[in-house]
Parts: sequence; structure tokens; C-alpha cells
Amino acid sequence: MTYKIAVASSDGKVVNQHFGHCRQFLIFENDDTGRWKFVERRDTFPACKAGEHSEASMQYVVTLLEDCKAVAAAQIGLGAIQALTLMQIRAFCAVGLIEQVLEKVNETLNIKTES
Repeated sequence: MTYKIAVASSDGKVVNQHFGHCRQFLIFENDDTGRWKFVERRDTFPACKAGEHSEASMQYVVTLLEDCKAVAAAQIGLGAIQALTLMQIRAFCAVGLIEQVLEKVNETLNIKTES
């Protein structure tokens, strides 16, 4: 099953941006073999200013990512996590190389339980 993950990155190499401060999200999609490919960059405006966010700004950013199964960012506030959860998008706090973070998120999303 293929799905997309949005990554908060300023340089396209590492996950290093706070969700609410991010001006762009990089969208990656995995294929049936588990490989990740860069799909697109989605420009946005920061949902948070001076430590607070407006509901309209937050909703805009979350809607921009509605086709993603998850978001990975260096930090994600409680308000953003709640807004993402309402859209059935998983939120992950992680810092590191994008490839490594994508693999960790993928492992978490694909946890199988044995019966």
C-alpha cells in the first residue's frame, strides 16, 4: 500500500523544522517495495506566530496535508497534533536525515500484531 508523508525541512536533507514555523513541507511517497521518492514541495505560511497559532492558519496547513498519512517535524505542538489527528494524520516528532526519519515513521505505521 502506498502513502505519503509530509516532512518539515528547511534544506531537503534533514527534518529540522517546527511544524508551526514551517514555510514548506516536502512530500514523499513510498511504493509497494518500500522505497521512498520525493513527490513535491508544498509551500505554506507558518501557522504559529509569537508562540500562538490562529485556528484558521492551523486549519489551512492541516488541509494542505490532508492526503498524507503522517507528518514528521522537529517539534509539533499539542494544537497541531490535535488538528492533524482530527484529519486522521499521524504526527511524529523527529530530527535527523529525512531517509532515516521516513524509515522510522514507516516502521511505526506498519506495526503488525500477531493473533
